[in-house]
Amino acid sequence: MPGSTFGVMTQQGVRWTADQVLALAPDVSSRKAGSKLGAAGPWSEAGSSDEGTVWGLCKGSGSKPYQTVVDIADATGPAYKCSCPSRKFPCKHALGLLLLWAGEDGAVPRGEAPGWAEEWLAGRRKRAEEKRAADSAGSPSGSGDPEAARRRAERRAERITAGATELEQRLADLLRGGLATAEQAGYGLWEETAARMVDAQAPGLAARVRELGAIPASGPGWPVRLLEECALLHLLDRGWLRRDELPDGLAATVRSRIGLPGSADGPPVRDQWLVLAQYETADARLTTRRIWLHGAESGRAVLLLSYGAAGRAPELALPVGLTFEAEVSTYPGAGQLRAALGERFTSPAPTELRPPGTTTTRAAERYGEALQDDPWLDSFPVTLDRVIPVPDGGSWQLADAETDLALPVAPSAVAHPGLWRLVALSGGAPVTVFGECGHRGFTPLTAWPEGAAGQAVPLC
Repeated sequence: MPGSTFGVMTQQGVRWTADQVLALAPDVSSRKAGSKLGAAGPWSEAGSSDEGTVWGLCKGSGSKPYQTVVDIADATGPAYKCSCPSRKFPCKHALGLLLLWAGEDGAVPRGEAPGWAEEWLAGRRKRAEEKRAADSAGSPSGSGDPEAARRRAERRAERITAGATELEQRLADLLRGGLATAEQAGYGLWEETAARMVDAQAPGLAARVRELGAIPASGPGWPVRLLEECALLHLLDRGWLRRDELPDGLAATVRSRIGLPGSADGPPVRDQWLVLAQYETADARLTTRRIWLHGAESGRAVLLLSYGAAGRAPELALPVGLTFEAEVSTYPGAGQLRAALGERFTSPAPTELRPPGTTTTRAAERYGEALQDDPWLDSFPVTLDRVIPVPDGGSWQLADAETDLALPVAPSAVAHPGLWRLVALSGGAPVTVFGECGHRGFTPLTAWPEGAAGQAVPLC
């Protein structure tokens, strides 16, 4: 049971680290604001229970303090309630309260939850019971008419085929006229083509076309990069147009890359899952949170995706470096690592578990092998064992401690503050680093110092 798991954790005096708390922050500004509230000064009547509840009153700008309560032990993940007007989850007050709880012993003493906190917890328990009862009773089968659904799928496939055929013609015109015309035409040409792919209900094609539009302004060597990306887009087009001739796994990958929705219908895998990394990407319309998990028994790496409308953080948040027992189900497609999180049996708990590491050479080989199943794969998750970050001119490398081989750090990661956290953690000594290895280099996401007792340090 979640409560009993948390009870064991607290009885042993084990608490989350500050990094694990801050990994829950929905954005950088929340992380900074929460860090400022992680001291005892603004807090009063803070307390915690063996069942995994933390509460407190935080002084704000108004006459009344904000009432903040966090349910850490819920098997569905940490839940938060605060009387502040923020629409972020968790808000800065919840983050500050968790940082206070994770800090010095005695700052958040054990005690009985006040009425306002207990009222919220009781409501959560009631809703959870009602949901379990509804799930046990079974839900009504989905909408309706299978024949109507089949006809809709056929119409969409026809639109995508028309869009892919048009895109093939535009790529042929580009190559016939020479790549220099792409620089002269500017971004407008690509945006118009992307809009045509949106009309064709092929969002995956639209996204790739928009990426093409940024390449001519990306600096020296752009014609080579543009040709490479055009070739991959052509390959995806041809894969769709001849999808009936492909093996089932590759055909499913093509459908996924085109942008057709799939369902996580793979057999559930129950395991003790280590949260390897969590980070977000955002555009004007959507925030995407990516969470990497490692199965302690299965040895599998899986990717969870969670989405939030612009300005709102995705709901799913898991602290980096903790483990929990749960079921996950995979999505179809050759080499696809995306999965859906199913039933959770325990709450996230501290652990000394680490993913098995490999060498820089083997990491590059694993990415190459993954490309055989999914040629459009930008990167592949891998853990590097005993590597040292070293400068390389204006960039950085992760060098094997035992050999003279190294992987370049991806350019996007060189300018990220997480790289300096990795350098400081290493101090010239070997570290274990989890990240994404791809054609642009290696992006470090989480690191562990040498020694079994070292805590995971998020880098993203």
